[in-house]
Amino acid sequence: MNYKSFLFILFFLGCKLTASANYNFDTRCLQAYKAIFDFRLNDARALIQQEKQQYPKNGITILLDNYVDYFSLLTSDNKAEYDRLVGRKSDRIDGLEANRENSPYYLFAQAEVYLQWGLIKGRFGDYMSSAADLKKARGLLNDNAEKYPDFLPDQKSLALINVVFGSLPPNLRGIAKFLGMSGNIQAGYSELEKLRTEIPDSRYAFYKTEVIFFLCIMDVDVLHDKNNYIKLSNYLEGLDNQSILRTYLQGYVASRTGHNDDAIVNLQSIPKSNQYIELPVANYLIGSAKLCRMDSDACNFLLAYINSYKGVNYIKDSYLKIAYFYLLKDDEAHYNYYVKLARAKGYTVDEKDKQAMEEANDARPDNDLLRARFYFDGGYYNKALAQLQNKQEADCKIPRDKIELNYRLGRIYQLLNRYNEAVASYKRVIELGRSSKYYFAANAALNAGNIYEYIKSYNEAANYYKTALSMKNHEYQSSIDTQAKEGLDRIHR
Repeated sequence: MNYKSFLFILFFLGCKLTASANYNFDTRCLQAYKAIFDFRLNDARALIQQEKQQYPKNGITILLDNYVDYFSLLTSDNKAEYDRLVGRKSDRIDGLEANRENSPYYLFAQAEVYLQWGLIKGRFGDYMSSAADLKKARGLLNDNAEKYPDFLPDQKSLALINVVFGSLPPNLRGIAKFLGMSGNIQAGYSELEKLRTEIPDSRYAFYKTEVIFFLCIMDVDVLHDKNNYIKLSNYLEGLDNQSILRTYLQGYVASRTGHNDDAIVNLQSIPKSNQYIELPVANYLIGSAKLCRMDSDACNFLLAYINSYKGVNYIKDSYLKIAYFYLLKDDEAHYNYYVKLARAKGYTVDEKDKQAMEEANDARPDNDLLRARFYFDGGYYNKALAQLQNKQEADCKIPRDKIELNYRLGRIYQLLNRYNEAVASYKRVIELGRSSKYYFAANAALNAGNIYEYIKSYNEAANYYKTALSMKNHEYQSSIDTQAKEGLDRIHR
């Protein structure tokens, strides 16, 4: 997962429910906090305004205001709104600093504002300022943890910062190093797992939802673990069954772990009304999942995403997926039309869109390989294998497709736990494609490393991780390099 994609999911950053001088998370603030979680930002704004009128010195309202702006920007990706709102950070810090200092929320609330804006700035590409804000947040949190060692919310935010800096791609690590910042994904994840077990029996039990949210996202998007669907589903069972957050997470986790049918059911059950903020990403996820299932209405949801979304991510990817939808239906005219739109529309900020641009400018895909790819992405591994079972390298017209055939077989065998066949396929991919621009060979080496690490053949795993890192100038370079380095770190601990 790339840095920006990961920043998208860090939008629930700890509000507190206990009271102290000038930081009183009373019933109305709790209602506003819940409204934000429920995607009801207008209701949250109204409740915050009522609280300000009755208790103008309650510092929690400043933090809640920041939540609303933060969440609004994350869901909209609206650069004009970002430019308009970013200046509010300084005013809010000033307001929080004016409150009394004899509270664990004094430093913590300031840290949360820095943390939220640090994450937002990173999402909009202002990396130096983002890293500086996150560094400031970590310093405040560390100071607060020394003063109030039993204040568990500090641990939540420190764990998040640990993961953020641990997941930075290589091109951003220089900024972090310049500022003296580093992180560790596994350590941050472990800290949150520990917090999950401690929180239910503490005065901060209300944090359970937040901690579970972060654990789910980290598990599937940062650790890239497709095997923990049952564990994460059990975590989500503990959340409010009326929560839109729970429904969205159930769909998102299912879509990322090869449980495509569950993803579609959950994402399509998210309520839509004027009461809730728009969540266009749900249409993108539904359309993508339906394409993996070869549903006839898949492109309707991808078009709905394009038409309702005002940001910069997944536009090229959506157009290309629509093009592929028509290619698999042998509709040449529509395929060509949407490939042209994939080239002309959208941006290349996110790695998915960069990849879509590469594919749109490349030779058209082989239909068997394309269909197998979508079946695999949806978790339909036996269908994917059946699609390729009788296909040989000689059947492939261009070198790219010979490499991809072996890569697709390797990925399918791996997820079917047929590790010997998977490694044999990956070796062939590396042999054919290590000098190509495609990601297949580097990712084959990464996945071979994952297999050997899983079966505890650590020397072989290290060799394959190093092989992945030795390949340069290929697609998904940052993401694959990051994961290979994480693998080496795990082995050498």
